[in-house]
Amino acid sequence: MTTVIDLLAEVLVRNGLITAFLFVGIVVWISYFVSGKLTGGRLHGSAVAILTGLVLAYIGGVVTGGSQGLADIEIFVGVGLLGGAMVRDFAIIATAFGVQFDEIRKAGAGAIVSLFAGVFVSFIVGAMVAYAFGYTDAVSMTTIGAGAATYIVGPVTGTAIGASSEVIALSIAAGLVKSMLVMTGTPFVARVIGLNNPRSALVYGGLMGTTSGVAGGLAATDPKLVPYGAMTATFYTGLGCLLGPSVMFFAIRAMVG
Repeated sequence: MTTVIDLLAEVLVRNGLITAFLFVGIVVWISYFVSGKLTGGRLHGSAVAILTGLVLAYIGGVVTGGSQGLADIEIFVGVGLLGGAMVRDFAIIATAFGVQFDEIRKAGAGAIVSLFAGVFVSFIVGAMVAYAFGYTDAVSMTTIGAGAATYIVGPVTGTAIGASSEVIALSIAAGLVKSMLVMTGTPFVARVIGLNNPRSALVYGGLMGTTSGVAGGLAATDPKLVPYGAMTATFYTGLGCLLGPSVMFFAIRAMVG
């Protein structure tokens, strides 16, 4: 005999994307509640939500033995689409619509220099850490260095130059750690570094690069700054994807063989 729970589960499975929106909405609501009550907003709700998502993805993988986290559980299959590249890229592009281009022009060369400086420093530091932990070939060093730029640049670069799945996974992990550090640390350093206007947000986004980390950190600092930081952080991601499999890979291969 069909029970109410069975009927509800069937409806949720058939409407996977709507279920995913509902589920993510509940997780975000709880995360912001925890952020406000336990940290006074210093640890932004977005950071809590990302941590919660990572834990839930791990649990989903352990329970099902699959590779797509919660999306391997039938009732949460819509999470795979909602968290996929299409919706992610749409969200990143949408942040640019809050930008006033007069402010970008005012930032001038500083924003451009910050982009290149941020990308190259991240690559170099990531490659050095990879070398220190025994990943001494050019492909691994470049891929992990790219992951230190962002967790998007890492797999894009690794796939392009033929890195192993293990190294690509490490690059994603490096990018996630960076994203979390930027997201949680931005409110604490904002006053010290003068992060209180669109121009400084543009430069900050170019230096840090991780769109999710910069957006979350600026949201906890001043929501009006989010579009500016996210704008240059988005350019950073594109620049990293261009330089990683080409300039950075050839440079590292020339040094280590």
